[in-house]
This record gives sequence, structure tokens and C-alpha cells, in this order.
Amino acid sequence: MSHQVRARLADLKRFGSGSRPFFHFFLAEHSGQAVGFALYFFTFSTFEGQPTLFLEDLFVLEHWRGQGIGRTLMSRLAEEALGAGCARMEWMVLNWNHPAQAFFQSLGAKPVPEWTLFRLEQQEIARLTRKPLNSEKS
Repeated sequence: MSHQVRARLADLKRFGSGSRPFFHFFLAEHSGQAVGFALYFFTFSTFEGQPTLFLEDLFVLEHWRGQGIGRTLMSRLAEEALGAGCARMEWMVLNWNHPAQAFFQSLGAKPVPEWTLFRLEQQEIARLTRKPLNSEKS
């Protein structure tokens, strides 16, 4: 899937810094070399009335997998979530990524089958802004 990643270092610097960063991250290192990371942000759950920590990406270099790095990153995220008063942590896993699903279930996470992900790409977002509000039906 790395061929689908379009984010560049400049994008991460632009959107991950400043007075209102769009995301936060933890970096796992070994001897000064990055071996994994967790990129996350906070949302708010109207169901719970509390914040949610949303994990956008958890990645560990293949050579370093199975050595507790992912579990350590998840533990650090859990500490961050509790410190921020979060009611829960959420993330998505590709439906074919069974090793990741098994890993997250080993931590006690459960899939949420009653929810379906929807997405608008940039072109649809732009098209939506040009529609008169009164033409939309809910």
C-alpha cells in the first residue's frame, strides 16, 4: 500500500505543527533510527459526551514487527487518551488485513460492524459546496 501514500515530509510539517496541528504522533526509535510510529488526533463523541482519540495510522517496519513495538505504541496512545479524558479510542483496519485485526483484538479491541465508513473525495467536496442548501433533502 506504500504506493498509495501521497503524504510527504513537507505535508507532515505543514499540517502537524503550528498553533493548531491537525494531528499528533509518537515515534518509535532504535539506535536513533525510526522503526515505527502512531499518528492520531482527537475528535468528540456526542454519544459519550467526551473526546475520542482516533488512531489514523499505526506502522512498524516489517523487520521490527513482533517485538512489542506496536503494543508499546498502543499503550502510549492509551495513556494519552486517558490523560485527555477520552471515553474511547477508535481506528479503522482494512478488511483484508487479518494480522492487524488479530493484533488489535489481542489488545481487547472489538470491531464495530454496525458502522459504515463514508468518504467524499476533494472533487465531491467542491461540488457539494456549489449546491444550494435548499436543494438537499435529509
